[in-house]
Amino acid sequence: MGGNIVRRLMKAGHQCVVFDRSADSVKQLAGEGATGASSLEDFVKKLSPPRAVWLMVPAAVVDSSLTELAPLMQRGDTIIDGGNSYYIDDIRRAKELQTRGLNYVDVGTSGGVWGLERGYCQMIGGPTEVVKHLDPIFKTLAPGHGNVDRTPGREKAPGTAEEGYLHCGPSGAGHFVKMVHNGIEYGLMAAYGEGLNILKHANAGKGNREVDAETTPLRDPEHFQFDFNLADITEVWRRGSVVASWLLDLTAISLLEQPDLAKFSGHVSDSGEGRWTILAAIESTAPAPVLTAALYQRFTSRGEDDFASKVLSAMRYQFGGHVERAQGK
Repeated sequence: MGGNIVRRLMKAGHQCVVFDRSADSVKQLAGEGATGASSLEDFVKKLSPPRAVWLMVPAAVVDSSLTELAPLMQRGDTIIDGGNSYYIDDIRRAKELQTRGLNYVDVGTSGGVWGLERGYCQMIGGPTEVVKHLDPIFKTLAPGHGNVDRTPGREKAPGTAEEGYLHCGPSGAGHFVKMVHNGIEYGLMAAYGEGLNILKHANAGKGNREVDAETTPLRDPEHFQFDFNLADITEVWRRGSVVASWLLDLTAISLLEQPDLAKFSGHVSDSGEGRWTILAAIESTAPAPVLTAALYQRFTSRGEDDFASKVLSAMRYQFGGHVERAQGK
C-alpha cells in the first residue's frame, strides 16, 4: 500500500524519497522515478526542509519507528502516520513530538490494493495549519469526485469531503474515524458472509441425514431444495439493490473466480480497529451489538472458542450421556 501511495504521488508530479527495510522495494520504486535511500539517515538528508515524512508501517512498530526517526528531523518537520494506529496513541505521540518542535498528523487511509487506480479515502487528524500545508498531498491521493453521484444539496456545503478526504479534527481524530470505519467494515463483511452461508445451505433438504437422538431432524426437507448460484446472486445484487457496495463487488469477483472459495481457510484476522471500536463504544456507552458480534465471529473463525465448545460437549456427556457425533455427520 505504501508503494502504491508513492506511485500515485509521483504520477501527479510529486517528488518522493523512499526508504524501506527491504532494499529490493527501494530499488523497485527508485527504478520508477523515486529517490531511493539506503538508511533512515540518508532518507532524511535527501528530503528538503520543511520535511513531510509519511510512515506506512504496522501499528505495533510506529513507536519504535518514531524513536529512530524523530531525532534525525528538525523543528517544523512533519511526520504523517498513514497506518491503522490506535487514536489514543496518536494523542500521546503528538504531544511527545511537539516538545521537539515536530508536527504529527494521523491519517486513516482506506483503499487497499486498489488505491493506486481508485485513490485513497483519507480521514485526517492534526493541527489545522499543518493539515492545510499538506493539502496537495492529500488531494493527490484522494479519489476526487469520480463517478459517485452527488449527495442532493451537497453543492452548498464547503470542504473536501466530496473529494474523498477530510480533516476530521485534532490529533487522534483521523484514526478515530478510521477505527469506526473499520468496525463498520467488520459488521458489513459478517452480514454478507452470514447471508451467503444461508443461501449455500438452502439445499439442506437434498441430503440424507441419519436419524438419531443427537441431531434435530430437518422438519420440512421439501422447503430446502434450492441450489443457488452464489456468483450470480451477488452479481444481480450489485445491480440496483439496496445492499450493493464495493465489498459486494469484491465478493462477486471472488465467487466468480472460485465458487467454493476452497483456497481460503476461513480463519479471519483482526488487526485491532474492530477491538478499539468496541472499547470506545463501551467507554462512551454507545451500544454496538452488531459490530461486537462481528468481532467475536472473527475470534470464532480462528478456533478461539474451541475450548468453550469442548466444555459444552463435556456437560452434555455428564448430564445425559450424549456422545459427540463425528464432524461432518
